[in-house]
Amino acid sequence: MTEEKTTRLRERMIEDMRIRGMGDKAQKGHIRAIKDFAAFLRRSPDTATPEELRAYQLHMTNAGVTPSSFNARIIALRFFFGITCGREEMKRCMQFQRKPQKLPVVLSVEEVADLLAAAPGPGLKYRAALSISYGAGLRASEVCHLKVTDIDSERMLIHVEEGKGGKDRKAMLSPGLLDLLRDYWRAARPRGWLFPGQPKINPISPRQLNRAFTSAKHMAGIAKPATLHTLRHYLPCRTMSGN
Repeated sequence: MTEEKTTRLRERMIEDMRIRGMGDKAQKGHIRAIKDFAAFLRRSPDTATPEELRAYQLHMTNAGVTPSSFNARIIALRFFFGITCGREEMKRCMQFQRKPQKLPVVLSVEEVADLLAAAPGPGLKYRAALSISYGAGLRASEVCHLKVTDIDSERMLIHVEEGKGGKDRKAMLSPGLLDLLRDYWRAARPRGWLFPGQPKINPISPRQLNRAFTSAKHMAGIAKPATLHTLRHYLPCRTMSGN
C-alpha cells in the first residue's frame, strides 16, 4: 500500500469529519486512533479484515488500554469504516468496553471556598475564572473563551458560545458571582476577552486555568484527587438550554 494512497485516505477522513462539524480536538483523536490501528496492521487500514479488527481489539485489551481509550478508538474506527470507507459491515465486529463505576470525588463547601480563596494572582482573574466554572458549571475551554459582553447582568445569564458540540447555551449567573466579576472588572478593566492572556488579544488557555486550579488546591491543602472538571459538576441544574 503506497504512502500516497494512505495520505489520500487520511485527507478524505478529515473532510468527512469537517462535513459533520467535528471539532479539531475530536478530529486529531480520530486520526491518532486510525494511525495506531494502521501501525498494528502494518499496512493501510482500509484493507483490514473482520478477523484483523478482532485481533486489534484483543491486542488493546492485552496491552492494558483503559476502557475510555479503548472506546475512543472504537468510535474512531466506526467512523472510519462506516463513513470514510463505506464498510458498514465492519461495525458489527466492534465491541465497546464497559467502564468501571467509580465514586466521584467530592469537595465540601468549605474546601471549595478555601480553594477559590487560594487562587493565584495577581489580582482576581483566576479566582473569578474558577468561580465561574464552579458557580455556573462551565468547562475550562468555555470559561477561557468568555467575552466581557457574554455577562448579562440584566437577565443574570452567561452566554456560552459554541460550547460542547458547537452549541450555544446560557448559564445562570448568581448575585454573588456577579459581585465578584464586577470587582474583577473594576480592577483589571478587561476589553474583549473576559480573561485575557499574553498577549491580551488572546484569552487564557485551558491549560493555564487547570494549572491555576492545581496551584489553588495545593495552597488550600486539599489532598483529594479533584480536578477542574470535578469542580464544574457540583450543581447539575445550574445550566439551561438556550436558543
